[in-house]
Amino acid sequence: MSSDASNSKAADRVIRSGIAGGVAGCVAKTVVAPLDRVKILFQASNPEYQKYAGTWSGAFRAGAQIYKDAGLLGLFQGHSATLLRIFPYAAVKFVAYDQVHDFLMPTREQETNMRRFSAGAVSGAISVLFTYPLELLRVRMAFHTIHSSASGRIVRPSFLRTARYIYAEGAPLPASVPATRQLFHTFPILKFYRGFSVSLVGIVPYAGTAFLTWGYLRATLLPVGPGGRPQATALADLGIGALAGAFAQTVSYPFEVVRRRMQVGGLTEPGRWLRWGETVRGIWARGGPRGFFVGLSIGYLKIVPMNAVSFAVWQSMKRILEL
Repeated sequence: MSSDASNSKAADRVIRSGIAGGVAGCVAKTVVAPLDRVKILFQASNPEYQKYAGTWSGAFRAGAQIYKDAGLLGLFQGHSATLLRIFPYAAVKFVAYDQVHDFLMPTREQETNMRRFSAGAVSGAISVLFTYPLELLRVRMAFHTIHSSASGRIVRPSFLRTARYIYAEGAPLPASVPATRQLFHTFPILKFYRGFSVSLVGIVPYAGTAFLTWGYLRATLLPVGPGGRPQATALADLGIGALAGAFAQTVSYPFEVVRRRMQVGGLTEPGRWLRWGETVRGIWARGGPRGFFVGLSIGYLKIVPMNAVSFAVWQSMKRILEL
C-alpha cells in the first residue's frame, strides 16, 4: 500500500513538473516568436531576406517587411507548430533535468560544474529525441513565405499542408541511387528527421552550458534558504536565465546554423539527405567563418529574453505548484 502511495506521489510530482516546464517554454517562445521567424529566414538563407542579414537594424527591417507583406500573422507564421512542439519539449527537458539533477546531485555538496553540465546535456538530448519532427515542421513553416495560388488566392503555410509536403517531397527514383535516397522512399517518416544528428550534437553544448551557467550562478550569487535551496526572486531568475542563454547561444550557434540548412534541404534537394560535410562546406564557401554565425546578433536578441522568461516562469510555476 505504501509503495502504491509512493509511486502515485512520484507520478504526481512528475506531472506537475512537466506542466511547469511546458508552460514556461510556451510563454518564453511566444515572447520571442517574431524574432524567431526572422532568425530562421536569415539562417536558412531565404533569398527574399538575405539583403537584411548581418545587422541589428536589418532584423527589424526584415520584421517590418514581413509585417507589410503578411500582417501581424506573418510574424507568428509557424508559431502553432512551435507551441505544439515546445510544450512537450520544455516539459520533457525540465522533468528530465530535475530527475537527472536529483540523481547526480542529491545534495548541495555533491554539485559540480561537470555534473551540472551533464544534467543539462542529458535532459536536452532526451527532449530533442522525442520532439524533433515538430521542430522540423516549425522551421519549414517559418521558412516559407506567403505566395499566391493559381487562382490568385493568398496561400499561407499550414501545419498539415507542410507535413503532407514533407512526407511527399522527392521525385520518383531511378534504379541506381544513393542509399540515403532509398531510405527516404522506403521510410518516408525519416524525412521528418532531416538535420536530427546535428541537432542531437548541438543540444549537448547548448543545454549543458545553459544549465551549467544557471546552476553555477545560482549557487554562487544567491543566499541559501531552508532545505539547502537557493533563495531567488523573479528578478534574479530573469537575470541568471538571460546570462545562461547568452553563454549557451555563443557555444552552440554554429551547430544551429548547420542544422537549419539541413532542415530546409528538402526544399532545394527534395530527394537527398544532406550530409554534415557538404552542408558545412557549403556554408564555408558562401560566407567563410562568418557564415557559421549569420544571424547571431538576432540570436542574442531572441535567446537572452527567451531564456530569461523560460527560467523565471519555470521557477515561478514550481513555486505555484509547490515543487
